[in-house]
Amino acid sequence: MEYTLVFSPLLGAIMSGFFGRYIGDRNSEIITSLLVSISALLSLIIFKEVVLYNYENNLVIFNWISSGTLNVNWSIKVDAVSSVMLVVVCLISSLVHIYSIGYMSHDPHKTRFMAFLSLFTFAMLILVTSDNFLQLFFGWEGVGLCSYFLIGFWFKKESANAAAIKAFLVNRVGDLAFALGIFLIFYLFGTVNYDEVFKQIPSVANADVTPFLNRKLVYLGVNFKAIDLICILLFIGAMGKSAQFLLHTWLPDAMEGPTPVSALIHAATMVTAGVFLIVRCSPIFEYSQLVLNIICLVGITTAFFAATVALVQNDIKKIIAYSTCSQLGYMFFAAGVGAYNAAMFHLFTHAFFKALLFLGSGSVIHSFKEEQDIRNMGGVWKKLPYTWILMIIGTLALTGFPFLSGYYSKDAIIEFAYMRGNSFGYWAALIGIFTALLTAIYSWRLIFKTFHGSYENKNLKLESIHESSYVMIIPLIVLGIGSIFAGFLFKELFIGANIDSDFWQNSIKFLNPLSTDHPPLSIVYSTPILVVLSIPISYYLFVKNRKITNWLANENKPIYNFLINKWYFDELYDYLFVKPSKQLGNFFWKNIDLKTIDRFGPDGISNFITKLSNNAVKFQSGYIYKYAYIMLLGFSALLTYLIII
Repeated sequence: MEYTLVFSPLLGAIMSGFFGRYIGDRNSEIITSLLVSISALLSLIIFKEVVLYNYENNLVIFNWISSGTLNVNWSIKVDAVSSVMLVVVCLISSLVHIYSIGYMSHDPHKTRFMAFLSLFTFAMLILVTSDNFLQLFFGWEGVGLCSYFLIGFWFKKESANAAAIKAFLVNRVGDLAFALGIFLIFYLFGTVNYDEVFKQIPSVANADVTPFLNRKLVYLGVNFKAIDLICILLFIGAMGKSAQFLLHTWLPDAMEGPTPVSALIHAATMVTAGVFLIVRCSPIFEYSQLVLNIICLVGITTAFFAATVALVQNDIKKIIAYSTCSQLGYMFFAAGVGAYNAAMFHLFTHAFFKALLFLGSGSVIHSFKEEQDIRNMGGVWKKLPYTWILMIIGTLALTGFPFLSGYYSKDAIIEFAYMRGNSFGYWAALIGIFTALLTAIYSWRLIFKTFHGSYENKNLKLESIHESSYVMIIPLIVLGIGSIFAGFLFKELFIGANIDSDFWQNSIKFLNPLSTDHPPLSIVYSTPILVVLSIPISYYLFVKNRKITNWLANENKPIYNFLINKWYFDELYDYLFVKPSKQLGNFFWKNIDLKTIDRFGPDGISNFITKLSNNAVKFQSGYIYKYAYIMLLGFSALLTYLIII
């Protein structure tokens, strides 16, 4: 069963990628969708086995690397954490495959697109079912490569190519740190297998970093231990993949890819790989309180930063992209306060409502003939009734409206953060509540400006707007059901009162058990109250009286420009890294390569030979006396040589 689950998407990718031109577009779409749907069904069966019977397994496919003390298998590891990820990856991927049949119906390269989607799914499955860091890294790089292919799928668009390259390069920063972390793990433990590493962690938790660097690592007065260095390297890798603060700039630009790509990669699967890595390595991170504090700080910063930027964006997909970035921040600060189960719970529920919002925005874009600016929409809720109601469900779940999925998972994160009882936990809870308010405001801004108010598009007639086909709407309905019930149905399983429940078993380690006390009512009710109040406030600001928001933007121009330009991170990185790199490259190109290496190397030699041959040609004049003169010179040279010898 596990073999079929993992390798079915790979089979679909091969058939569509290599034989798509022979079997046709429609058959490629059906085959890839069917095979991924089979994986989705099997993932649900495995999840049921884990929930009901504490099922665990580690199937060794083959011995991958055996060199000295390094022994690495290619395996399929199934436990509680991986079973949750299998459901998320396979279920969302199958719905995206089906949705793509309608969304990409007019694209001439459907077989290539479906092949990339299936290949990405396979790489993600390899990542989440690995039992060692090397196989995880293989899947990690595989999803990065497929992300590059899919973001730049419309390669004739310059912006799509630039976005794909940007995503690839920014992720390389995190991946380099991740690779160094794996090297350090092998150097310290002599293995890269999870179980063997985790068993040795307690015995080396206080080991100094001196043996690796030949000196102590002290930075800002903090003496780093080996475990701290490993954790910070792993976390930087997670930051890049999950678009956390400072390594976040690639995610909004990645919206240049087709909308199904955004729903699959940038909402529910690849961007959650960083969260999965932290949770999977909880037995390591639990021994580094320093790095857990850093994770918490980066998480709350990301959540707040992305929410502020989303307030003023006008591209429908970029608003949802920054929302994704913000929600990933919640997951990270949950892990930072030790609530790994709450992080996984929010990852699980978030997959449903965020994929719903992305695919819903794709339905809107499809109806508006590729228009993405919400200022050019409005007044179409009667024209797109299914999309409208389903996106409202997704928005309610995202904002944490009472009794929808986001309400259970997001509030749990805030409550666990507060009950941690330290300064980081209190600040995380406070900023989490405020960010929830910002989330509600920008989410309802998107809904009201897209569907309500007056119709603002001057290029399309209102009569031309129509609902998407059923092949696009049905996946939205499934995701809508998940957005409503996922939190309520799985709350006790994921974050029940018994933290050490049989479900998580040994897949998550709680060195410092989470508090089972009830937080103050002010913490429990503050977020739902703010979320509910934000609905009429947003309706008044963005539909009834838009003059207020225009006045706020004009009166606070510096703040508005600061937010609309995304805190100027792109400009800052351009100034610090891009321009200096170009200048350095130009210097080496013009002064070292052209003026030195080429001038005195291949170009110099070829120029010398050319001049020599051009002068030699002059002797070929046809006059006998010139030939006799050359012969005389040659004879004289030969005679001189013989006399000298």
